[in-house]
Amino acid sequence: MKPYTRSIIELFDGKKRYLIPLYQRQYAWKVEPQLRLLWEDIVRAYQRLLKDRASVVPHFMGAMVIAQIKTFGKEIQAFEVIDGQQRLTTFQLLLAALRDVAAANGSSYAAEIQKYLLNDGIMETPNVERFKVWPSLMDRRAFAHVVDSATNLDEIAKRPPEEDGFVRKAAQAHEWFREQINAHVGSGEHYDEAKLEKLFEAMKEGLAVVSIELEGGDDPQTIFETLNSRGVDLTPGDLMRNFIFQRAKGMGQEQGSLKIDELYEKHWLPLDGPFWGALAYRGRQGASRLDWMLTDHLSMKKADIVSKEALFESYRRWIIDQQPFAGVEPELLAITASAAVVRRIFEQDKGNPIGKFGALAEAFDVSTAFPLVVYLATEADVGERLSAALEMLESYILRRDIAGLSTKSYNRFFVGTIDRLRESEGCKVTALARWLSTRPNETDRWPNDAEFRQGWLGRDQYKSARQPRLRYVFERIERAKRTALSEEIEIKSALTIEHIMPQKWRDNWPIDGFYHVDSGNTDPDQLSAEIKRDECINKLGNLTLVTSPLNSTMSNGPFSAKLPALRAHASLALNRELHDFDVWNEGCVEARGAALFETARKVWMPPLESKTAFPELGRLGENGNLPAEGTVCRFQYGGETFMGLVKNRKMEVEGVGGSHSSFSGASWAATQTSRNGWNDWELKGRDGWVSADVWRSQSGAGTA
Repeated sequence: MKPYTRSIIELFDGKKRYLIPLYQRQYAWKVEPQLRLLWEDIVRAYQRLLKDRASVVPHFMGAMVIAQIKTFGKEIQAFEVIDGQQRLTTFQLLLAALRDVAAANGSSYAAEIQKYLLNDGIMETPNVERFKVWPSLMDRRAFAHVVDSATNLDEIAKRPPEEDGFVRKAAQAHEWFREQINAHVGSGEHYDEAKLEKLFEAMKEGLAVVSIELEGGDDPQTIFETLNSRGVDLTPGDLMRNFIFQRAKGMGQEQGSLKIDELYEKHWLPLDGPFWGALAYRGRQGASRLDWMLTDHLSMKKADIVSKEALFESYRRWIIDQQPFAGVEPELLAITASAAVVRRIFEQDKGNPIGKFGALAEAFDVSTAFPLVVYLATEADVGERLSAALEMLESYILRRDIAGLSTKSYNRFFVGTIDRLRESEGCKVTALARWLSTRPNETDRWPNDAEFRQGWLGRDQYKSARQPRLRYVFERIERAKRTALSEEIEIKSALTIEHIMPQKWRDNWPIDGFYHVDSGNTDPDQLSAEIKRDECINKLGNLTLVTSPLNSTMSNGPFSAKLPALRAHASLALNRELHDFDVWNEGCVEARGAALFETARKVWMPPLESKTAFPELGRLGENGNLPAEGTVCRFQYGGETFMGLVKNRKMEVEGVGGSHSSFSGASWAATQTSRNGWNDWELKGRDGWVSADVWRSQSGAGTA
C-alpha cells in the first residue's frame, strides 16, 4: 500500500478517472449528518484562511482506497475505487455546485473549476472517459446530469428499474450544496467574488484525504471491511455484495467501464433497486428487504438459523470453509433464485402460491418458515406440486395456532426440516407430508381433526393482536364458501372482524328466563348463565367479517337492530347465512362454530393417518426391540460416530465386538457406560435419520 495525502482539488487534477464498481453501494450521503458536517469543515477551513493563511494546516477528512487499472492506447489513466466512493462522489457534487454558482454570477472561476470535473483532450471513449468520476449504474444518470447538464443521458446509462418519481441522493446533495454556497457568497448585486475565491481556496488548501493506492499483494476486501465510512454504516447486504464481487476482481475495463460491471448488472442490479431497499419488519426487528432475503437465502443453504446481525460473517465463513460454488456466477445465480421467491412472498399476489403463503406468513408472523419455502421453490425441484407443499405448510401453521400450540421452536424446526428433506429419497412433497405428520411433541406436532376442532370450538380466539390472523381465517372460509356456490365476486373493501353478540352484551342482550330477578339481586342460575355467555363471546362461532366497521351504537345495540345491520353486508356469504337465525344465543354460537369448522377442516388439510409413521423401519415388537432387518443405525459419542446394522434380530456395531438385542446394550458396548440407548441411536429411514425413541413412540406398536 502507498498512502498519499491529497487535497480534494488535487484528487481531480490532471487527466485521470475514478471508476466506482457497480457492486459498490449507491450514493447514500444525506444532509444530516454527512453533508452538513462536510460543509462545516469547509467553513472552518475558510475562516482559518481569513484569520491566518500561514497557519493553515489541511484538515484530514478520512481515507480512500484505490487500485490502478491497466489502460491501453488512448485510454485515460484509471483507478478502481475500493473504498471512499461516498466522499469522492460528494467532492464532485460540491465542486459542481461551486461551478454552477460561479457560472450563474458570471465568474471566471466556473471555467477553472470545470477542469476538476471533466477531462478533455484525446480519449478512447470520450462520452464516458470525460467524467473524472464514473459512478455505479444506479447513480450514473443523476450524477452525469449534475456534472454536465448537456450530456445525452441515454448514451450514459439506461434508466434504472422502478425509478419513476424517484429523486437520487446525488441530485439532492448537489442542490443542497448550491443553496449553502449561494447563501455564503451572495447572489445578484450581493454576490461577492472574493468569498467564492476564498471558498475555492479553502477546498484546495484546507481539506485533505489520505489516498491509499493498492499494490499487487494487497487484499482489497480486508481493507474495505476495516475502514469506516463517515456516518453511513455498511449493511450486511453492502458487505456481502463487496465480498462476492471482490472475488471476481481483475477483469479490467472495456469501453471505459469495468468488465465486472457486466456481472453486477446481470445479477445484482435489480437487488439495488427501491423494492429491495424498502424497510420490512419481522416482529419488532426492522431491516431492508434485501437483508432479510439474504438471511433467508443463507439459512436455506446452511439449513441452520442465521441472525441478521451475523449475516455477513456467517456467509463469509460458509463460502471460505465449504466452497459450495464453482465460481462467483453460480453463487450469484443461487442468490437470484432465492430473491425471485422472496419477492413473491413480499408481494403477496393471491394468484400465486408463494404470494398466498406470504399473506399467511404476515398475518401469523411466521417468517421463520421462509427458508423452507425458498428451499421448496428452488432446490427441492417439486414442480407443480409446490402449491400442495405450501398448502400443507399453511395447514400445519394454522391448525397449530388455532389449537393454541407454541411457535417458539419454529425457527429451529423449519430449517431442520430442510436438512430432513435433503436426506430423503423420492418426492420431497411426500417426504414433507410424512415428516410433518409424524412429529410427536407439543412443540412440533400437526394437530389432527380432533385437536383442531377442540381449539376451534373450545378456545377463545379473539384478541386485538390476533385480528390479522382471524381476518385471514375468515377470508379463506369466505372464499371456500364462494367456490362452493360458484361465485366469483371480488371483495375489494378492507374487511374487519365483528362480534355478532357484542362484547358489551349486558345492556341490550339480556339472558332469557331471568326477567323476574330484581336488579341488584343475585341468582345462582343467572350467574352461571352469564358466565356461560361470557365464555362464548370470543369464540369463532360468534365472529364474522364486515366490509366496513359498524359504529359503536350499532355494534353494541340489541339483536333486533344488529342482525339487520350484519345482514346488510350480504355480499359476504358468511353473513347471508345469518338469515337462518331468528335469535342469537350460546347455542347459536356453538352451532355456527361447528358449521364453520366443517368448512375449515376441508380448507386446512389434516396430517396423514398411518398405522405406523415409518413403515420401512417396521413396528416395535416385530423384530424384537429393534427395527426391521437391514436398518442402518448411528450413535455419536465423544466426537466419534458408531455405525450399526440390524441383522438377525441383533445389532452389530462396526469396530465393537458382539451382537446386541437392544439399543442400550449397543450403547454399553460402544462406551462402557450405562446409557438409555433409545435416546442415543438414530435410524436411517426413507426421509433421513430419525431417533430411535421417536420411532418407538410413532411406530404404532401394540404389545411387543
